[in-house]
Amino acid sequence: MSVLTPELRQKIEAYFPRYPSKQAVALPALHLVHDTLRCVPLEAVREIAEMLEISPAELNDTMSFYGFFKDEQHRLGKTRLWVCRSLACQLRGSDELLGHLCEKLHVQPGQTTQDGNITLEFAECIGACEGAPSVLVNDEAMMDVSNEKADKLIEELRR
Repeated sequence: MSVLTPELRQKIEAYFPRYPSKQAVALPALHLVHDTLRCVPLEAVREIAEMLEISPAELNDTMSFYGFFKDEQHRLGKTRLWVCRSLACQLRGSDELLGHLCEKLHVQPGQTTQDGNITLEFAECIGACEGAPSVLVNDEAMMDVSNEKADKLIEELRR
């Protein structure tokens, strides 16, 4: 049984004309699948590799090079919450913020809450140094995040 839906296959194929070769579509294809399924299952790796005319091992190498992609044993929650650990953020309390979030969510970085709602991670830099400490909620940056602001964010994300 195919993991990739016809719609997902069409979205991947839509990238082909934009790139010099099918192989160059590896990252966009992985992102599409990851965003849709909240992970990249092994069968999806096989199916994407077949579409791109590369070996599954080559695609897996690309996937594992970037720490961004999760496999089916480490599926993302509904929301991906990144805490920035750049120097600017660390100087303004990001380590303490990460500890607070771990305690509040009952998870360690890289884990997903028991309800499957929030995956907590840290990033080396999210590019929002002017608002340190900052977090990334899926693709949206939040700046000047205090423990109190984080508590309100968690309440919102749990709804």
